[in-house]
Amino acid sequence: MTFQQLGLSKELLRAVEEQGYETPTPVQAQSIPLILQGKDVLAGAQTGTGKTAGFTLPMLHLMQNTHVERSRKRVIRALILTPTRELAAQIDESVRLYGKHLPLRSLVIFGGVGANPQIQKLRRGVDILVATPGRLLDLQNQGAVDLSQVEFFVLDEADRMLDMGFIHDIRRVLKMLPKQRQNLLFSATFSNEIKKLASGFLHNPSYVEVARNQTAHQVTQVVHPVSKAKKRALLSHLIGEGNWQQVLVFTKTKHGANRLTTQLEQDGFTASAIHGNKSQTARTKALAGFKNKSVQILVATDIAARGLDIDHLPHVVNYELPNVPEDYVHRIGRTGRAGNTGEAISLVSADDNKLLAGIERLIQQKIEKVSIAGFEPSAEEDAKAIEEGKKARTQQRGRPQQKRRTPSRQAPRRRA
Repeated sequence: MTFQQLGLSKELLRAVEEQGYETPTPVQAQSIPLILQGKDVLAGAQTGTGKTAGFTLPMLHLMQNTHVERSRKRVIRALILTPTRELAAQIDESVRLYGKHLPLRSLVIFGGVGANPQIQKLRRGVDILVATPGRLLDLQNQGAVDLSQVEFFVLDEADRMLDMGFIHDIRRVLKMLPKQRQNLLFSATFSNEIKKLASGFLHNPSYVEVARNQTAHQVTQVVHPVSKAKKRALLSHLIGEGNWQQVLVFTKTKHGANRLTTQLEQDGFTASAIHGNKSQTARTKALAGFKNKSVQILVATDIAARGLDIDHLPHVVNYELPNVPEDYVHRIGRTGRAGNTGEAISLVSADDNKLLAGIERLIQQKIEKVSIAGFEPSAEEDAKAIEEGKKARTQQRGRPQQKRRTPSRQAPRRRA
């Protein structure tokens, strides 16, 4: 199948061709015809599958076909709600690229930057609004956002929305929208909470499922066993010996990201950290430097990296394995995108073996283990790591525990 066969307008096909795409991905081939038919869609698709174009292209087509020149101010006809600043910016960029030949105006709003410029642009009128929940509700409370004319509502990365505690914000946004509209929900996983949320606003939805919780076949995965004490040295060795010019490295914590960035700079590399404590200006600068390759290594936490889209990113390194197996899939999905090949490397110490086993169960495959000469962990180091892991878990269990809540409310609410 080609994009021409999907029934998109000549202006959109021209924009797609200018981006160098000829064949739609599976999620695009399945979702675009359904959306063009005006149906609500519930799609299971993770990042790296082309889902953004899967809803952006048909939405732009429908808006173009019903577009009329108005003497009055433009109104918000489409709202795309997304969990993080980076993903919001990426979606807005896609809207602009694919809609470059259309008479439609878009705007992205998120926290961490001044609200006044966003308010001024809203007053001038926009057709498509891409937003994070926190800033959207802040501006709505100030009377700067009118969602009463929305025709298309897209909830992207719904599972991450719930993980970040945005469920109440989503419900508040839904109450502001008109009843007559087309709804699209995209999520990498379909938990009971996601199904409950979807049933509350999707009307007779069509279902699209594309390789949920599976890793892309074009991504080569490998595990390097190593002691914790040698991880940083092994990472520097791999980057230096392989002459890697662009590598995304994942840590569990913000503090760990900062510490590793400093250490890598001491080893002679150019590195930047990106995480929730960084200002939006700093995050944008770090990402821009990484994309133009003036920054060789980007060290990121999971939340900050959600939605990052870097063309032809060759290497992703799990410096620390994630506690949640699904996050492994999202991490390595930063490479091997749009048909390109990529390499995902995990540095695993003995106390990480349970996390690794959970990941392998999720992706239903064993990941090849390759020892690097000079960095193999000794039996003594393995035993020490396992003992330290047990001690840490015992200390964690000994801390006062709060009353358990449902998964969607367990995480603290975060303003994006």
